[in-house]
Amino acid sequence: MDAQLFYVDLEAKPSVLQSLASTLEGENPWDAENLTRANNYLFLGMGSSHYASSITAAQLRSLGIHATAELASNPLLPKLDENTVIIATSASGKSEETNLVIEALTSKHRVIALTNDSASPLATMAASSVLMNAGVEEGGVVCRTYTHTLALQRVLVNSVDGNNQTLTPVLNKSVEAMSFLLQTMEKWLPRFRETIVSPQGSYFVAPSERMCNAQQSALMLREGPRKQAVGCESGDWSHVDVYLTKTIDYRMALFAGSRWESNLMKWCTERASTVVAIGADIAGATYALRYPHDDEPAVRYFTESFIGELLAADCWRNPE
Repeated sequence: MDAQLFYVDLEAKPSVLQSLASTLEGENPWDAENLTRANNYLFLGMGSSHYASSITAAQLRSLGIHATAELASNPLLPKLDENTVIIATSASGKSEETNLVIEALTSKHRVIALTNDSASPLATMAASSVLMNAGVEEGGVVCRTYTHTLALQRVLVNSVDGNNQTLTPVLNKSVEAMSFLLQTMEKWLPRFRETIVSPQGSYFVAPSERMCNAQQSALMLREGPRKQAVGCESGDWSHVDVYLTKTIDYRMALFAGSRWESNLMKWCTERASTVVAIGADIAGATYALRYPHDDEPAVRYFTESFIGELLAADCWRNPE
């Protein structure tokens, strides 16, 4: 992995996502798969792939469609039947855990690979592949492929549900938001880093429907600059992370939008914890970090992890 190349990958993120948005305006890469509501969907992957897939499976279940997301390393997979379609997600297509389980399943069940490399072992094993088209991530860290996974899996959800609405307008707004964050980075990033990063950790908190972005943001700090960081869900925070506010210098980046924010903020205010609200003005927060279109949940979904990625790149390239 390389810190400078990771930043270069991030600089290209808006333009590469713009390219995907343009492609999706004219074609649906899932059309050829003939997926229906009658199928059972099992998503397998590791790390960022699993973060994204967990939300996608929940989106399908909310529509009355049977779907599960599991770590590929989990030996207790659901019982599969003839209607099961396995969506194996891996940016590199070389994840050992994912490939091992797919090798065992591919002869009996239909496997579709969602990958960034059409020549990868995963793509070779699968019955068919959908490409992320995120370009080569020279820095060695999943960043563009994470967002493309979110986008392509959202297209999958719409396809299975019979929703023909294009994702392009939302992705275009996310491109605008990311471009703004890049262009204004010198204004917001130093303060954000000073506020959020501490030896006792950085804590990213998001609503359940966007929990993957909290997990991805925390992973970026761990994977690149090797900083202590944790992702948590906004409602569950009051049951699992609240205890830390009493004992440490607690620093939270709060992705806005949960109905449970008031509970969380009550504890943080009483215990003088540091909270940066991202995407909205939240009463009691230390300050708010805003960007274009951040009042739209769909734009938040594709954009907010970019803030954590840029923070990680800065910490990695410019260690204290």
